[in-house]
Amino acid sequence: MSAARKGLDPTAARVRGMPETVFARYARLAVTSGAVNLGQGFPDDPPAPEILAALARAAGGGHQYAPRAGLPELRAAIAMQAGRRLGRRIDPDTEVHVTVGATEALYAAIHALVDPGDEVVVIEPCYDAYPHMVRLAGGVPLPVPMEAAPDGRWRLDPERLAGALTPKTRAVLLNDPHNPTGAVLSAAAIAGVVAAVRETDAWLIVDEVYEHLAFVPTTPAAALAPERTLLIGSAGKTFGVTGWKIGWLVGPAPAVEAVAALRQWISYAVATPLQAAVAELLGGIGQGGAIDAALAHQRAGLARRRDTLLVGLREAGAAPTIPDAGYFVFADVAAWGFGDDVALCDVLPERAGVVAIPGSAFRVRPAAAAPTWLRFAFCRGDETVAEGARRLARLRPRR
Repeated sequence: MSAARKGLDPTAARVRGMPETVFARYARLAVTSGAVNLGQGFPDDPPAPEILAALARAAGGGHQYAPRAGLPELRAAIAMQAGRRLGRRIDPDTEVHVTVGATEALYAAIHALVDPGDEVVVIEPCYDAYPHMVRLAGGVPLPVPMEAAPDGRWRLDPERLAGALTPKTRAVLLNDPHNPTGAVLSAAAIAGVVAAVRETDAWLIVDEVYEHLAFVPTTPAAALAPERTLLIGSAGKTFGVTGWKIGWLVGPAPAVEAVAALRQWISYAVATPLQAAVAELLGGIGQGGAIDAALAHQRAGLARRRDTLLVGLREAGAAPTIPDAGYFVFADVAAWGFGDDVALCDVLPERAGVVAIPGSAFRVRPAAAAPTWLRFAFCRGDETVAEGARRLARLRPRR
């Protein structure tokens, strides 16, 4: 036994010093302060009636363990949707695997592919879970930064990414549409990433959970490199039901089987009635009916709230970038006079009655020097977003 773990110390080295997720911290602060919570990314709106109806019908079906890979009807629906988007047939029996949310899909994909010492390139800023998952697998997360362009949107330079890949690179973790910036990568950028991955013989893990929340067209990377891409999706984000925790993974059969081998010792099976409901809902996408209308209504509401928040942040003296997808605005708030984004977020509920997430939480090395960026969620209700925007005006720089 290690000297560091004598007695009843329960903490393994891999989790020693691991911080609490920033979202839990600021969710608590929102509750205790009574501030408007523009931190966490889950909708206030109730599910559309069509979604609740599918859940009610599913409740009358099976309630025992589903197959490890997922209900056959859900895998068939995922394969149909993915195949339509990627322009090829997906085998639902060997190329699709259902998971407990996209988070488990990411965790299982990284752990199935990455050995200790392998490098994983992460586009930065990045969803905060990525570096932790890579490190838990024994890998080394390497950041490649995006840049805020003069047009107010974020860009990825594929040549810069290609320069970061080495013979030790096992995978590139690509989030498109992107959290926290809301960027949608151009077709040229996607093609450049795929070319770099092929050149290095690495894998591509593509997190597309915001696919159906994009306000502009997107380019599926998996269509360009199906032999080396694991594609991850989420019913929670697609249908605005984040508590359902239904995700999936699509990719080459050997990689999907590696994920399945790992998952049998994690959660094994996913909630059966929820899988049945998602199978029905996914089957309705692209049919021109009520599900498509519900998704269009959801996007329209998000676009309206995005614009409300952008106006409010500009009036408050911030410099927000423009998201083309998702739930979030990423804003440079240096004009508010703070050099430390965490310190600012800690006092923001008192100063403005609003909770936001510090931008450093979305960096591979959070302590690294950077401009003061904050992430604000616009997936809350219209009045909540409008009230948050009004409160932020209290921080307008004095002239």
